[in-house]
Amino acid sequence: MKNNFYKGKKVLVTGANGFKGVWLSIWLKELGATVYGLGLKKDDNFFSKNINIRKLIKFYDLDLTNFNLFNKFIRKTKPQIVFHLAGQPLVFNSYRNPIRTFEVNSNGTLNVLEACNRLSVVKSLVCITSDKSYKNVNSNTPYKETDELKGDDPYSASKSSADIIINSYQKTLKRKYLGISAARAGNVIGGGDFSSNRIIPDIVKSIFT
Repeated sequence: MKNNFYKGKKVLVTGANGFKGVWLSIWLKELGATVYGLGLKKDDNFFSKNINIRKLIKFYDLDLTNFNLFNKFIRKTKPQIVFHLAGQPLVFNSYRNPIRTFEVNSNGTLNVLEACNRLSVVKSLVCITSDKSYKNVNSNTPYKETDELKGDDPYSASKSSADIIINSYQKTLKRKYLGISAARAGNVIGGGDFSSNRIIPDIVKSIFT
């Protein structure tokens, strides 16, 4: 990738106050992009507050499950590139609140896809889903992109649904010149990951308790 690719471009990051979203926003800003971020106040954590992500980029509070609000926002800001990371990211929370999990992970992704499809200035959309989208076959063999999508728990099923929706837009897209890609991320370990039931944070907590 050329270091000047993002320079001067408008880039939108959904879930910009999440663990991955903060790092991506910092990286894009360092590469010279004008970064817009979306997130919810309740999802602010020690990492995003310590980095002061709301001041570092052009940050807005907005719930992606409201299509009309998101559509108005994206038409106003006119990003050229969109990274969609927003979602309910935890398996255990999906058991507690499956409806909200599907609303955010599945319907939220649908709203992002449709709003970007309607706006010609958006040229690239990268949707981050999860390796939990795949059917769990209890094998040590790495997953392939062609493996079956069939998540069992509410979180995994919501990500499988999002992947199917993304595929539908890729295959039936009405507008030309909008590149849509999906990245099925596995567990990521790094600074700023303070979510519950995470390997590194739990090890550190156990040392000090």
